[in-house]
Amino acid sequence: MDDSQLLRYSRHILLDEIGIEGQQKLLAARVLVVGAGGLGSPAALYLAASGVGHLTIVDDDAVDLTNLQRQIAHTTARVGQPKALSAQEAIAAVNPDVQVTALIERAGEARLAELVAAADVVLDCTDNFQTRHAINRACVAARVPLVSGAVIRFDGQVSVFDPRTGTLPCYSCLFPQDQAFEDVACSTMGVFAPLVGVVGAMQAAEALKIVMGIGETLAGRLLMLDGLRMEWTSIGVARDASCPACSR
Repeated sequence: MDDSQLLRYSRHILLDEIGIEGQQKLLAARVLVVGAGGLGSPAALYLAASGVGHLTIVDDDAVDLTNLQRQIAHTTARVGQPKALSAQEAIAAVNPDVQVTALIERAGEARLAELVAAADVVLDCTDNFQTRHAINRACVAARVPLVSGAVIRFDGQVSVFDPRTGTLPCYSCLFPQDQAFEDVACSTMGVFAPLVGVVGAMQAAEALKIVMGIGETLAGRLLMLDGLRMEWTSIGVARDASCPACSR
């Protein structure tokens, strides 16, 4: 690190658990963020501010006026711009040293496999079960940790699915991919703006811990937030021995 980086990341370096070694791990890290909306916005900004060296952001949507209530990476001036490019611009303003690959696409199975295999950790910031399961399958196959978050109305949840040991549950163990789930959209149900910031920031925190190898992650636990009561609930998640995604 040069003098400018030592100064920029000094508050991390002061932490015994991180130090220069941990910060250098962040600078060398490659993180994939799928979705640049309510969750992806704060997650990507905190990852960039923290010094993650390379961010790949995947989103095929464009910034809409209705997004601005909660998607803090975007601005009124960038309405109509692809979200991936808008997020890239926001990240450059926060930390121009971060390399950003902005992909304006809806990644399918083969593409996700390619992108996940090149990442150290993946953040699922999407809003539909089909994509979440596709990301999970790619992470299981490539043995890459997955940080998953979701928010609707006043409820949020976050967890980590880490396939590296072969003993921890995957996303499909918690939400079976052959089970029917109804996707609930913010456009019809609404969402309390600050909650996506809370959950997105927690996704970034879990990803940073994974990259640096510090602390204890949410692997094997699902953390749920009731935003109206501001109460957290933590439940254990067991690995499903018959899970079609990770049991092989």
